[in-house]
Amino acid sequence: MTAKHLIIAIDGPAGAGKSTLAARLANRFGLLNLETGAMYRAFALAALEKRVPLDESVDLERLMTSTVIRLQPDAGGNRVLLDGRDVTERIRQQDVTEAASRVSVHPPIRRWMVAMQRKLGEAGGVVMEGRDIGTEVFPSADVKIFLDASPATRGERRHQQLGPSQETEQAAILRGIEERDARDRTRVQSPLRPASDAVVIDSTNLSMEEVVARAEALITARLAAR
Repeated sequence: MTAKHLIIAIDGPAGAGKSTLAARLANRFGLLNLETGAMYRAFALAALEKRVPLDESVDLERLMTSTVIRLQPDAGGNRVLLDGRDVTERIRQQDVTEAASRVSVHPPIRRWMVAMQRKLGEAGGVVMEGRDIGTEVFPSADVKIFLDASPATRGERRHQQLGPSQETEQAAILRGIEERDARDRTRVQSPLRPASDAVVIDSTNLSMEEVVARAEALITARLAAR
């Protein structure tokens, strides 16, 4: 086995550092980085723009049939295209983040997304991060990592990411993370949980360099074992 055949699954709650870890691993091993959360965000943006109620499954399913989402590999990660339009920056804004959490609980939307994600990664040579990659999208992934951290730590990290341009109080960010955790962990379709064979990395007291080093060691050992 070489890195170009690997499927690496990284799951975990909001703010744990999955995107950063995935990007670093993709660069280190020459893999395609597929950020599945961006796909949910793009669909949420479509719902917001077309004023589709975020809690109405039937209306969202109707929107789903006319929505095209693409991830376009780029030197800096992925460009996200919604119906042919680049929405990479727009989907990082807070209103889209909150909307993505709400649309992602609907089973038909998750089934649609899982099918797309499997198609994107089935050839291998990918690191895919999300919330149900190791349990639902690729249960036979070669390496499974569940990246976690305490809610307080994740809230602080998200607060720093937003920076002065989005002056959201840290307490409000923490509440949002806790609400997102509750939705993710209790949803009917593929709730957030570590796969039984995933390696759990708690990054609460780890630097990103330490997290990356642990993940790289897992991948290197997997390659050596084959």
